[in-house]
Amino acid sequence: QGLKPIVSTESPALVFGTTTKLASDLPATDSFLGKNKVPDLQKLFQKADGLPVHLKRGVPDRLLYRTTMALTIGGTIYCLIALYMASQPRSQ
Repeated sequence: QGLKPIVSTESPALVFGTTTKLASDLPATDSFLGKNKVPDLQKLFQKADGLPVHLKRGVPDRLLYRTTMALTIGGTIYCLIALYMASQPRSQ
């Protein structure tokens, strides 16, 4: 019989039986990625018009900004009222 090798000489079974695909075999991605909008957005955001970045896109940005500020101020007022009510002793 002789000595048996400690390390197996057989290749292990494949875990994933699929083969890898080359990038040239894949379909073109232009159909679902669309146009690259980064250069247009860079022009928009780097324009020196005096507006902050979070308001450069116009009405939707202004609406989101004002809604956020209203909720922040409303939440602060609500917390202060709740703190005031919690600090008052209960009447029996």
